[in-house]
Amino acid sequence: MLGLMMNQPLRIAGLLEHAAKWHADTEIVSRLPEGYIHRYTYHAAHQRAKQLANALLALGVTPGDRVGTLAWNTHRHFELYYGVSGIGAVCHTINPRLFPEQLVYIINHAADRFIFFDLTFLPLVERLAPLCPAVEGWVLLTDRAHMPAGSAVDLRCYEELLAVQSTEFEWPVFDENTASSLCYTSGTTDEPKGVLYSHRSTLLHSYAASLPDCFNCSSRDVVLPVVPMFHVNAWGIPYMTPLNGCKLIMPGPGLDAASLYELFEQEGVTFTAGVPTIWFGLLTFMREKKLQFTTLKRMIVGGASCPPALLKAFDQELGIEIRHAWGMTETSPLGTVSTLKSKNLQLSEDEQFALKTKQGRLIFGVDMKIVDDEGQELPHDGVAFGDLLVRGPFIVGDYFGTAHPGELTKTGWFRTGDVATIDPDGFMQITDRSKDVIKSGGEWISSIDLENLAVAHPAVAEAAVIGVPHPKWSERPLLIVVRKPGADISQEELLHFFEGKVAHWWKPDAVAFVDQLPHTATGKLLKTKLRQDFAGYAFEGAR
Repeated sequence: MLGLMMNQPLRIAGLLEHAAKWHADTEIVSRLPEGYIHRYTYHAAHQRAKQLANALLALGVTPGDRVGTLAWNTHRHFELYYGVSGIGAVCHTINPRLFPEQLVYIINHAADRFIFFDLTFLPLVERLAPLCPAVEGWVLLTDRAHMPAGSAVDLRCYEELLAVQSTEFEWPVFDENTASSLCYTSGTTDEPKGVLYSHRSTLLHSYAASLPDCFNCSSRDVVLPVVPMFHVNAWGIPYMTPLNGCKLIMPGPGLDAASLYELFEQEGVTFTAGVPTIWFGLLTFMREKKLQFTTLKRMIVGGASCPPALLKAFDQELGIEIRHAWGMTETSPLGTVSTLKSKNLQLSEDEQFALKTKQGRLIFGVDMKIVDDEGQELPHDGVAFGDLLVRGPFIVGDYFGTAHPGELTKTGWFRTGDVATIDPDGFMQITDRSKDVIKSGGEWISSIDLENLAVAHPAVAEAAVIGVPHPKWSERPLLIVVRKPGADISQEELLHFFEGKVAHWWKPDAVAFVDQLPHTATGKLLKTKLRQDFAGYAFEGAR
């Protein structure tokens, strides 16, 4: 027997329709690459998204076609999220921080018909265009006054495309499982892989993100996503904000600490989200300038493990609640958020802090388990650690254009590549990537724990730990460190810092000081490059 409820498919355009109708005068504020602030409302955004839909149809875009974006967080990129997916096409957000060779691969693999891009990326587009012959048009996200005088690429002007179109448009109704958007993984070890989201998965993810134990945003919030819209759909924020009627602040390309602080204060931001490197820069800036926030209350840190020192500094020095989050492109991306339960509030301050440093508790829509090398499920006791597997309605089932359909999740689970523990309350903690864990004398050492400890030293700006071959122990940890400007610390001093904080056999065998560490396009440590750089490294007097 089926239920007798209305059958109205979940559609992305419905989010903006809702905001335009019931939060019509709520603002979307953008700092544009052209150098000025743009303001309008959800009502105006909806009108322009409908103009964009008409323009796309006039260009010949049909359902299922991929339309690429190379753009910052702005109102125009926001319009593309809705105008493209709203007509049944696929909004393909492209990460401009990837290597050019990867970008060419991604654009050609996705078979993008049109690419919409910001002025910042014109030099990049001029390099890419000759290598992407299937792209029919390159649209510059600006007005006529800011169009370049000459370019090797035949460019179209975004504002002119919209200006000739009507605001009259009826969003089509289609199956909620229709593809809506496409993101590619960073591709650190092989070619990037495409994750193809649906309208249904996106709407369910938006509801999950809105929950009190997750982002906890309402129409009273002012939200500034520092995480770029080309990084897993800005963690779902461009969908969650119209669902809840939040005021939305788009920072554009100005992600330096001074520009962000100015926007936070100018617009009364209450909630933000971004990767640790951004927050370290902001913390340093605020310490130097002796500044405080007047409206900011909550912050999500994700994309990479949040060092405990960062969490403690924002909490104790700036009074900001940091929630540590974990996810992947393959999980849309939210998987866990470190929100304490009521019973956790009875714990000591140190015990609460230990929970906050974990990747967090499951959100609704995600199930997970940990398994051993034989695939046997391990207990959720917070001690046993194994390979982390996930499943749910907004978890990837297959990669886009895969040569082996059904192979990725044939067990009913997606293997994340992370090694983790899960405690009885569902708090999950990543102890390492399965490829990064250090196996010493048959025992595992967490490189993440060692990195977090190293960064807690006042002289350390950034740290990475890799396993180096050892004649007796198979592998031993090598600590690779970037000193803070003006800081002077020796290997002996830094290794002594680990005494009493970890088991003696966990302590790194040596320290290598470098000027900078390599990162992926999404800000994660690129350990494959570090292993190449330190290939053949031998410990002196190996113990």
